Amino acid sequence: MLLSAPSSGQGKSIITAALARLHRNAGRRVRVFKHGPDYLDPMLQERASGAPVYQLHPWMTGAGECRARLAAAAREADVVLVEGAMGLFDGDPSSADLAALAGLPVAVVVDARAMAETYGALVAGLARHRDDIQVVGALANRVDRPGHARTLAGSLPEGVAWLGAVPRAEALQLPDRHLGLVQADEVDDLDARLDAAAGVLAEAGLGALPPAVALEAEPLPAPPRLLQGQRIAVARDAAFGFIYRANLELLEAMGATVCPFSPLRDAALPAADALWLPGGYPELYAAELAGNAAMQAAIRGHHEAGRPILAECGGLMYCAEALVTGDGTAHRMLGLLPGRAEMAGRLTGIGLQAWERVEGALRGHTFHHSRLHTALTPAAETVRRSGSPAEAVYRVGSLTATYFHAYFPSSPEVVAALLTR
Repeated sequence: MLLSAPSSGQGKSIITAALARLHRNAGRRVRVFKHGPDYLDPMLQERASGAPVYQLHPWMTGAGECRARLAAAAREADVVLVEGAMGLFDGDPSSADLAALAGLPVAVVVDARAMAETYGALVAGLARHRDDIQVVGALANRVDRPGHARTLAGSLPEGVAWLGAVPRAEALQLPDRHLGLVQADEVDDLDARLDAAAGVLAEAGLGALPPAVALEAEPLPAPPRLLQGQRIAVARDAAFGFIYRANLELLEAMGATVCPFSPLRDAALPAADALWLPGGYPELYAAELAGNAAMQAAIRGHHEAGRPILAECGGLMYCAEALVTGDGTAHRMLGLLPGRAEMAGRLTGIGLQAWERVEGALRGHTFHHSRLHTALTPAAETVRRSGSPAEAVYRVGSLTATYFHAYFPSSPEVVAALLTR
């Protein structure tokens, strides 16, 4: 079942996670997917379900990959949940487009704390807006009184099941920050919170299984072994955690050995032919990154030796000469990229885009709250789906740096070109 909503902020992330944990605690095998580009929600859903979480997006990951991943999950799991993005019909492709593509029944999550009979009208509009999807149920979030719940349930249109009313509860609140939820590993009591959230849903009567559906597709073909024998060092810690699981698995499927390291804690790089600095929250750990002189020297040495470095978003910020945090403090970074990265206090880049190269088109997205101030001329630019320019791509020696977050399986050939000499 795909869980969606009329808009962002309705509570579908924590409801999806709580449902996953509820079914997992009941002894069922659960798989969760996330529609669209997102790093933070999948971290939550992995903890909730105890299983890998992948992105599904007909444009970014491709329709064939969406079907294949869902079918693979259906072969091993009892329950498959897909967390939608934004509102049900928002975006191109929308969560509704994914539901239509894969034949997924839809349940809608509505924050009904300030609604009465209008709840039914809203659900009816969502259910009838398109005839190629099936809205099979609706639940009301943040409902505290039994009488209110009865009013909401009685307002639903025929054919849409009442899934239950979820009360406001501390267990259903998760900390967040400027890019979304706090990373799962940073919430010390997350498992206890998820168990408590599952308990809230169980008490609300939301433990029923979604309707059975058939999910069938051919397995994905194996990617070319373009990184055979290569060692790829990947930054992975609290400052650099925005990594698609599918990206790591693609590197390994192409023959690479993935070597994780921490720019925060480690004093040296692992032996590696190439280095990937993904996105994350370097602005929250700028002082620690600046203070790890040994790691900075190691990465500079890697660059001076002409070995490839791919730096995305937070990785780009780390490669600049300085990172200026929200309080105006400038912290010395790697200095591989002339200029400074500065937090802007607001969203400065968002949207789906592609980087078109001779090897192919690498697809992905951008989402950041900082700007790079540099006199360096971009070597290339990504393009939005409309065809207009989006993010700059900078080249300095063996360094490739951009705010663009790439979905590696969209073009293994481009990824191999970026990570080899």
